[in-house]
Amino acid sequence: MDDTLDTKTAIKDTLPTVFGYLGIGIAFGVVGKASGLSTLEVLLTSLITYAGSAQFVMVGLLAAHAPLITIIFSVFLVNSRMILMSTTVARYFKDESLLKNILVGTWLTDESFALSMSKLNYTKGRLSFEWFNTANLLAYATWAIDTLIGALIGNLIGDPEKWGLDFALVAMFIGLLYLQLISDKSLNFNLQLIMIGIVLVLMYIGLIFIPSNLLILVVTIVACLIGVILKHGFF
Repeated sequence: MDDTLDTKTAIKDTLPTVFGYLGIGIAFGVVGKASGLSTLEVLLTSLITYAGSAQFVMVGLLAAHAPLITIIFSVFLVNSRMILMSTTVARYFKDESLLKNILVGTWLTDESFALSMSKLNYTKGRLSFEWFNTANLLAYATWAIDTLIGALIGNLIGDPEKWGLDFALVAMFIGLLYLQLISDKSLNFNLQLIMIGIVLVLMYIGLIFIPSNLLILVVTIVACLIGVILKHGFF
């Protein structure tokens, strides 16, 4: 990465991360077809809903013939973490139009959010609509294409886990986390390591008491509060 925030740089910065969509996107295509959706319906799910893990939940509920309100509420809960992410990103686009802010928020994903936070380490805290929108659109197109591939060749792949495709997204996030650790000079390195440990512990304990749909949102809020206290009290 560098401090450039144009379209060409956005493509270069985003390409390594979108490969992480390959495994999970194909896996969704396979699951969608197995749940009774047509190839077109699988593609439309990715183009319209575009919610990653929430799409797996939605397809499972559709297969179980769950009520529409249940499906809507479940997808909202799974994706509620995007409210926090969008709020974080919005402050970098205060001078942009409402339409541009809506576009950034609409296509925002975990991956583009993590990528943007890493990019800030190189740009002195700046983001541009051109860079962010390109990153979001590239991720959107890649996800849709990968799910379509999964739907088309689902019967040939069989079990995606056998090929290790289910780990692709996890590996991508590990890579993004590593880049954040080595690049972010604004936070103490030891504080970052401590917060990673705290998040892991909170997730482990939270799985026992908190529904998985709410877990990420709750852990994010609690971890942020702990992080603020530790940063201002000890670092």
